[in-house]
Order: sequence, then C-alpha cells, then structure tokens
Amino acid sequence: MKISTTKPELQSALQKVSKATPTRSTLPILNFVLFSSVEGETTLRVTDLEITIVVKLAASTEQTGEAALPLQTLLDVTNELPEETRITIEVGDKNKAKITTDSGTYDITGREANEFPAIPELNDKRQINVSAESFLDLVQKTSFAVSRDDLKPALTGVLFRFNQNDITAVATDGHRLVKYLQKEENSGTYTGDIIVPKKFLKLSSTVLPDQQEATIWVGSTHLTMAVGGDTYYTRIIDERFPDFDSVIPKDNEKELVVNRAALLSGVRRVSIFSNRSTHQIALALSKDETQITTEDPEKASSAKENIEGKYNGEDLTIGYNAAYLKDILAHIPSDEVVVKLNSSISAALFYPKTQEGNTELTTLLMPIRLNE
Repeated sequence: MKISTTKPELQSALQKVSKATPTRSTLPILNFVLFSSVEGETTLRVTDLEITIVVKLAASTEQTGEAALPLQTLLDVTNELPEETRITIEVGDKNKAKITTDSGTYDITGREANEFPAIPELNDKRQINVSAESFLDLVQKTSFAVSRDDLKPALTGVLFRFNQNDITAVATDGHRLVKYLQKEENSGTYTGDIIVPKKFLKLSSTVLPDQQEATIWVGSTHLTMAVGGDTYYTRIIDERFPDFDSVIPKDNEKELVVNRAALLSGVRRVSIFSNRSTHQIALALSKDETQITTEDPEKASSAKENIEGKYNGEDLTIGYNAAYLKDILAHIPSDEVVVKLNSSISAALFYPKTQEGNTELTTLLMPIRLNE
C-alpha cells in the first residue's frame, strides 16, 4: 500500500477515529488504525469492539492495499508536522511502514490487516430518517440520567422508541428518570425499541452539531449512523428496559411553579455546605416561598436560602440529592419549572412550564430520607 495526503487531512481523520480507541485493552490490535486503499478510496478504521468508526481520507493512491498501523504514533508525529506538509505512507514486506515528509522519514512496524476486527454486519437493517439536530436534541435531553452501574446493563444506555409519528427517548439510573418525546414523523422503515450505549451517544454529541442530516440504520445487533461521509457503528444493548410509564406517578396534585435559574443557583450555593457523601438538601415548600436548606453535622456546617415560588398544596418538606436535582434543572429548557408532588416519600415530576415546539419533556426524581 502506498498513499499520499496532507497533514490537515490525515490529522483530521486520525482525530475522528481516535474517539473509538479503548482506554484499556488486552488486545493490542485495538490500538492500531486500519488503512484501506481500494478502488481509489482510502478509509481509516478504529474499533474498541463496542464502537467502530470508519472515516474517509482524501488521498492519492499509488498502490492499493491494507495495513494496520499504530494509531497514537501516527497521531503524535502528524500533530508535530508543519501545517501544509505532504505525507506519504508506504507499507512493504512484513508490515514495515515508511512515512515520508518534507522534514524527513519515519519507520514504524504495523500488523497484519487480517488481525483487525471486521466491520459489524447489519443483518436485517432498516432505516430511520431523523435530522441531525433532532437526534442530537434527543441525546442531550436524556443521556445525563444514564446509569454508571455495569451490573444493570439495560440502564447504561438510552432507550429510543421509534414510532411512525414520534420518537421517545428515555434514560434512568434508578434515582431519576427522563422521558423526552419528539412528535415528528419517523419517515424511515424501522419502528421499535433499541437501547444505545452512552459512549456512542457522547460520541454523537461531538459529531452531530455541524451536520444537517444523519442517516441511521438499525440491525439486529448494531446501529449505524452515516454523517458527512463518515460511518459510526455501535453495539445495541440487548437487554429489557424497565416499564418506565408504570413508574411515572399519575396522582401528583401539589404543584410548585418557580424560576428555574433562581432555584438552580440556590441549590448550587446551598449544596456547597451539604454532606459530601449524601449531597442531601431539603426543599421546604409553602404558599409563596421555597426554602432551600442543608446541614452537615460532620463539618458543623449549614446553609439556608429563600426564593419566591407559587405552591398550591399544604406545607411540605422534601429531601433530594443535590447533584441529581442540579442535573435535572440544568437540562430543563424553560425560564420557569413546574414541579408536581404528592408526599415527602414519593417521586416528584419536573416539567418546563412551556414545552418546546412539538416536544414533551418529563423528568422524575426520587426523594431521599432527611436526617432527623
């Protein structure tokens, strides 16, 4: 294989595929990037066995072929080259690779291309048509609530429910739950549920902002997203997601309406003085005022703030994990937030006072028991 390209082109492609590099791996080949130059097209491919990224490289081909080369070494040397440097990569016998630039030559050893994991097969693939903006919105509204507990694999991703006329995304870690509905027609051929791992969703958040369209296919074991000529594969989590609708309370009749920014900033300040393990704060609700308090006997610290709020129920004091509450408030796109409650030991529901466009955002937060 022999190809020629420029520093900006190679650097951009290497940076894209490096997002699939595993942090730790017992398989050395996963630290390599597979160059494939076939029929006038050159691609780079990296995988961690969960996510696979295939990126097109603008290059001229003198000799076709495939080679697996050490990714980090290539990225390091490319980063250090002058901007308009021309780079030639030639791979000969025994996977010996020579990198030639205006500055000099660099020799590295690759591995056999056939050692590299194959591209995931998309059996029975069906298409989903959704704009990049809409898919990114689904990801950003929900992925913060994904569980980090690998013992509950179904909760380590976001559930996407594709219907003909809408798309719902749901995430939960057992302490909080977010459900986000987009009432836009899914013009593709796939309807059903899939759970997408958080790592892929985090990757999507870096890839999609500059794009207009994302073409998504769903197969029996993998999801594929084509964006701007590059292709991203992820394994689908093959687990049963909890029945989320059954845990969303229907009888929360007490209602608090409060300025979202005021409540969020108050919680942020008061929580500085909370216990580092429990992050416990309390909201004391009365007709025209909400009091935010915390106390940490271990540090002999406490804090209290009052903010305005309209509350229609009997006085109620309820405890929350401040970290979870801050997350929820930070992801509600409204000047005012509506909180619907029942009791100090039951889940509360948080809504934007004004829902955006054809969307419905519902967030649930479980309380914590307050120290006596």
